[in-house]
Amino acid sequence: MIRIGLGVTGSFCTFKNLLAAAEDLILRGYDITPVFSFNVASLDTRFFKAADFADEIARLTGKRPITSIVDAEPIGTSMGLELMLVAPCTGNTLSKIAHGITDTPVTMAVKAQLRNNRPVVLSVSSNDALGANAKNLGLLLNTRNVYFVPFAQDAPESKSNSLIADTTLIADTCDAALRGKQLEPVLI
Repeated sequence: MIRIGLGVTGSFCTFKNLLAAAEDLILRGYDITPVFSFNVASLDTRFFKAADFADEIARLTGKRPITSIVDAEPIGTSMGLELMLVAPCTGNTLSKIAHGITDTPVTMAVKAQLRNNRPVVLSVSSNDALGANAKNLGLLLNTRNVYFVPFAQDAPESKSNSLIADTTLIADTCDAALRGKQLEPVLI
């Protein structure tokens, strides 16, 4: 069984697709340890209430989400996770990862994996990935052990800077990343 972390950040509108992707990973034999950003752990939105989403993830994975930086730190060592998936990965989280900022449980989990030379998969969901965050996307596309779920523009006519990953490709991307490969094409 492949043990992975699932870092969930605040692109709340994508959570329904994330749940389907998590089910796919579990069906493929992945053992998932969920890690929530502070916002995911605490904010009620029109898409999900924080407690209900945590309960749904716990039902799927059999584990309560990690919600503190202290509890996320051992992910790179004693927890022995083989891969860290961030899905969805907001522009805010993308920029923090690109610049080594560790101020949420998810960014700590990513740092813990990268410092131990283990793969990190990012499933981008950002309204500014081709705007203010384009430089961060570029940095991470060229960072060792960082892989991306293939992505495309999201409604380019009305949101020209927006990118969203194809969450149906999360499991395939994780499979490839564990072999040290980027699933291609990354731009779809």
